Amino acid sequence: MNEFEQKYTQVIRLLDQNRLGALLLRKTSSFAWATCGASSYVNKASSNGDSMLLITPKDRYLITNNIEAPRMEKEEKLHEQGWKFHVKPWQVQINDIKMLIGDQALGSDGPFSEAVDLSEELSRLRAVLTADEVKRFRSLGRLCAAAMDKAARSILPGQTEHQISARLAYEAEKRGVQDIVNLVATDDRIFHFRHPLPTVKKMNRYAMVVLCGRRWGLVCSLTRFVYFGKLPEELKYKSRALAQIDASLISATRPGNKLKYLFQTIIESYDKLGFPDEWKLHHQGGPAGYEPREWLVTPNCEDIVKVNQTYAWNPSIRGAKSEDTLLVGETGNEVLSIIDDWPKLSFEINGDEYMRPAILEIE
Repeated sequence: MNEFEQKYTQVIRLLDQNRLGALLLRKTSSFAWATCGASSYVNKASSNGDSMLLITPKDRYLITNNIEAPRMEKEEKLHEQGWKFHVKPWQVQINDIKMLIGDQALGSDGPFSEAVDLSEELSRLRAVLTADEVKRFRSLGRLCAAAMDKAARSILPGQTEHQISARLAYEAEKRGVQDIVNLVATDDRIFHFRHPLPTVKKMNRYAMVVLCGRRWGLVCSLTRFVYFGKLPEELKYKSRALAQIDASLISATRPGNKLKYLFQTIIESYDKLGFPDEWKLHHQGGPAGYEPREWLVTPNCEDIVKVNQTYAWNPSIRGAKSEDTLLVGETGNEVLSIIDDWPKLSFEINGDEYMRPAILEIE
């Protein structure tokens, strides 16, 4: 069974479990997942695309307008994939769902009139990758790592955060990766804001660069830091503490482990290293896939780790963070966004070595 057939089978099973007759997919993430990587958006900042999918046990519809239909057919190849095109003129509102499914009960990947919201269930489906998706995610990880490496090493004192952000966007987009999250902070802003939108502030010594890059619908996340001069001891300790927390998380993210127990590992690690309350100031990450995080892991999360899931953990302390995207394999975990020649910190956990990125120091 190929990737497309696997996903169609999963959708039909989901409909059967919820006693529904049809599923409407409007989110760009769901659209990309169901079509094995097609893009439905025009505005990349929109959660919902300009085309949507309607799936029943008997039919698969692409619902769109006459602007988007040619690209959906000729470039996204959705006609070849077996979707029935339901096209309206751009000036006419599409409201033909009931006409297509009759009185069948409807599910949706988000709030929609008279539909059952299956967004959480679909997040769980998107978070477990097929073999083909694993290959695409590996490629995406390499592209994001290369973009981050080039952008971070081009940083110079005196550059504004906007200039640093622009270089990151350039390095990502030239590789065919969309920078759907592009955050930059320098110097004191790193200590005050966990989600720093770039500003006109000029860098003095210290820069944090964050990328969530999207291609084929998949999203890979990573963060790196650059410091000019001798790294202060306090910052060096924070960086190593976070790397150790991250390494412990990567070690524990193995099939069958409950995520709430992993969160307990997070809390204990922060406490042991002298930062007992820092985990409360920002989320710690969670499963990735077709969203930067398909859902956030909390202390009460009952989900378990599964093979072929990707995780983007991001423990943080004021002024520092550790973040990469990893793949859960049958025999071990693989960091997909690793930068080979970036300085690293080494940790031994249960006899295995884990390497996490250090701050890049430039004299």
